[in-house]
Amino acid sequence: MGRSQETFNKKEVRNKKEKKRKEKEKKRLARKDNEKSGSLDDMLAYVDENGMISRTPPDPSKKRDIKLEDIEIGVPTRDNEPDDDPIRKGIVSFFNDSKGFGFIKDNETKQGVFVHANNLLEDIKEGNVVSFEVEMGHKGPTAVRVKIFKEKVVVQAPKPVAEALTAAISEAEPPDTDPSPDSESASPSSVEK
Repeated sequence: MGRSQETFNKKEVRNKKEKKRKEKEKKRLARKDNEKSGSLDDMLAYVDENGMISRTPPDPSKKRDIKLEDIEIGVPTRDNEPDDDPIRKGIVSFFNDSKGFGFIKDNETKQGVFVHANNLLEDIKEGNVVSFEVEMGHKGPTAVRVKIFKEKVVVQAPKPVAEALTAAISEAEPPDTDPSPDSESASPSSVEK
């Protein structure tokens, strides 16, 4: 008679499968025993005034009447807003003449707007106050029809600060130590040999 083909591993796998099957059957029977009647009332859910889902119906005293016309679906139209002036002002924060592009800092939005040399009506430099219009380019807003509004903006320090700087510079200079020709100092021409 031959040896049994059933190894210890095969017995363990079969026992585990049997155990899982019995547990699954127990869970199914427990669910069936605890199952409710499945009525419509058990399946209903309510939404309260804050948009949260709850099991209790809303309080009728908190009910408000809303006109259908007052409900806006989607993005509101811009009919009520005044039209913005398409011409904006800004300061040229960076401009590279060799490459032909730069950026303008918009005075209203404080955002940097790209500008290309093809969209210039006049030559601009860094620091110029310019007027321009904004259009959408390939990669975002682009300044077009750019022209100089004012020349470079020069920021001057307040008078007390400027005076203090001048005084500090004059104090930092060494005193005049230029030897006079009459003095008896050792100069190469007056040294005796």
